[in-house]
Amino acid sequence: MPRVKNGAVTKARHKKVLKQAKGYFGSKHRLYKTAKEQLMHSGQYAYRDRKQKKREFRKLWITRINAACRENDISYSRFIEGLNKAGVEINRKMLSEIAINDPKAFSELVKVSKDGKNGKITKAKVEVKKEVKKEIKKEEKVSSKEAVDYSKMTVAELKEVAKEKGLEGYTTMKKAELVEALNK
Repeated sequence: MPRVKNGAVTKARHKKVLKQAKGYFGSKHRLYKTAKEQLMHSGQYAYRDRKQKKREFRKLWITRINAACRENDISYSRFIEGLNKAGVEINRKMLSEIAINDPKAFSELVKVSKDGKNGKITKAKVEVKKEVKKEIKKEEKVSSKEAVDYSKMTVAELKEVAKEKGLEGYTTMKKAELVEALNK
């Protein structure tokens, strides 16, 4: 039986490792042994930092929220406490975005937080307000449906409206037929 050498397999493995190490400094992208070592470390750093990234972003969001809170004469911890007592469930990422992009809305949140901390707003009151807002939105939808120009809508939108109204055979209708049926 002939002797089999591992030259092709070894060369392929070395080539794969060196390709992954492309861009590393000095011998770490030229020599197989150092490249392999660096790849092992890089993998460990990547694994560790995927966990740390989440912590770092949370710290960043908290720092931004704290800065915005200080502008509104409240500390971060008092702000979060007030939001919790008021029953406002919003995560720190969203609070951070609001603080950066919409300072007026953030100042409104600060007012809600202060009221919640003082006991003026409780979770029950917030839930009632949400329900009232939902009812108002439903009423607005009903009133806006009465004065709708169906000719400007797409066929997909018309079919959705027809489905909501309970029209039969709307799936096979053309646009003009849908508009005519919906205007009746």
